[in-house]
Amino acid sequence: MAKTTKKQRLGRGLSAILSNEEIKSADDKGAESVVGNIIEIPLGDIIANPHQPRTQFDQEAIDELAASIKQLGVIQPITVRKNKDKFDLISGERRLRASKIAGLETIPAYVRLANDQEMLEMALVENIQRQDLDPIEIALSFQAMIDQLNLTQEKMSQRVGKKRSTITNYLRLLKLDPIIQTGIRDGFISMGHGRALINIEDAKVQADFYEKIIKDNLSVRQTEELVKKFREGKILSIKPAKKPISAEIRKTEKQLAKQLGKKVKISVNDKGAGKISIAFASEEELEEIKAFLNK
Repeated sequence: MAKTTKKQRLGRGLSAILSNEEIKSADDKGAESVVGNIIEIPLGDIIANPHQPRTQFDQEAIDELAASIKQLGVIQPITVRKNKDKFDLISGERRLRASKIAGLETIPAYVRLANDQEMLEMALVENIQRQDLDPIEIALSFQAMIDQLNLTQEKMSQRVGKKRSTITNYLRLLKLDPIIQTGIRDGFISMGHGRALINIEDAKVQADFYEKIIKDNLSVRQTEELVKKFREGKILSIKPAKKPISAEIRKTEKQLAKQLGKKVKISVNDKGAGKISIAFASEEELEEIKAFLNK
């Protein structure tokens, strides 16, 4: 008897799976022929997961992974579910993207049976367990599980193996101003900074604290202490008072406005540097300003 190669076994597995279009659930007849198969799937037959919790991908890291795949191949299979003659991606989008860059035609995949809700849950839970998700991505994944799977925080705690208090702390980050959320995602401030800022309800004051954290490189502990003092009324504002414009600058501002016949605004920072803004209402007025400056 001729020896069956691994490649031949994989080929027959793919054919068998695709021929069983009626199998959509683990409870369907013949499901055992699909569950647990690891097969080589053409990259063009894989549909991206619309429920992908990850929204940011490090292109440099993907390029590095692609270089590794060129040398060693895909070590860990991706996870998919059967969808007629195609496959929906459940997890492994980085590996899929890197494989395309590496020029592969197929990729090893672990085939699961899952309905839409199960697919969403598997994708969310697997991503939550990853170490390289940023805090906001994790928070959004938790929120998606609550909204789309109708899970309470207690049930979600059991599903993902994290304390309920941990889940609550992540979800509270979504109450922050979007600019501050972006700062956490981009690594300008940490989750600890964000948790401290949640205790400030005024979005404008939150933004002021955010700017100060970055400008003064405040630690989480320093931020917590500053927020505490603000809430206790020991400090009324963290924004430095603006240095008043001198009479001489105001005089210059008026002179320019009179000469140009336009509104002129001069702003100066604490170091004496500044800028002059000249308002104009049309391209014709802009040309007049240019002509005046070119005299």
